Amino acid sequence: MTMEDRNDSGISQSGIFAEISQDKLLEIAGTVEEKIAPANTIIFRQGDPGDSLYIINAGRVRVYRKSDEGVEVDLAQLGPKESFGEMALLAGQPRSAYVETLEETHLTVLRKDQFDRILGEHPHISSNFIKLLSSWLARDELRLQKEAERQARVPNLRLFDLLVILGLSLLFGLIFNLSNPNGIKLIPEFWSDETVPNVTLSLAGAKYVEGKTLFIDARPPNFFQQERIRGAINIPPSFFDFLYTLELGELDKEKEIILYGRTISRLYDEQVARKLILLEHKNTKILQGGLDMWKRKGYPVEP
Repeated sequence: MTMEDRNDSGISQSGIFAEISQDKLLEIAGTVEEKIAPANTIIFRQGDPGDSLYIINAGRVRVYRKSDEGVEVDLAQLGPKESFGEMALLAGQPRSAYVETLEETHLTVLRKDQFDRILGEHPHISSNFIKLLSSWLARDELRLQKEAERQARVPNLRLFDLLVILGLSLLFGLIFNLSNPNGIKLIPEFWSDETVPNVTLSLAGAKYVEGKTLFIDARPPNFFQQERIRGAINIPPSFFDFLYTLELGELDKEKEIILYGRTISRLYDEQVARKLILLEHKNTKILQGGLDMWKRKGYPVEP
């Protein structure tokens, strides 16, 4: 295969790499692997190491998750010029889903070392990944929510039956969490070993006006895209390592940082704050009242 032929591969067709020069695309295309997978081939499984990114040149794949009970939830079907496998590479975590071919599929495979080198040489394209991550997370959460609602439609139960089911669910949840450090959070995180300092709404508003404080939204990207404090940057816990290097790698450790973003059971702001404090950003605080109180007081938000 000539270099010109490789230029017609997934690398040049994928919108992710649209801002890379033609010469660099040719250089990358000369090192990637081309793979043909028959129909019904598992490309990777949920929990596998995230070691490659895949671009579809021809064919279609199915992306789905599987519960411990074997229940499958479809997340997406992808076709030519679309890609998969980026999230595991960016987050440095195992694969979060299965990918299976629906028909004979031609793939371009980009290894993690090649992927990291491209990001290092072209940091501006990381914005493309952040936009994609936001849309993927929103899509996946919607599908999972619909599946949860479908499974929740059960016949009316007697109170005793309901209490038995709830008790067993709690018991199994506790057993699962004891055997899995990344288990389900059954109880909201109202306490912790070390308290992260808070900042009052009025003081945070004054610091915002001064313009010397960095505001960080710790919620998942789809929530950040909907509404946020004007000028805040998005660093959710699941992509902290990647986004910290990208956004805060050169930040003065003495700079004041104010975080916000939590739900009743997920303290995203506290998780990110603890990570920052461990990295010597000691002047890190959490906004009292979060985004809701910020809006009620009339402080600026966007979009």
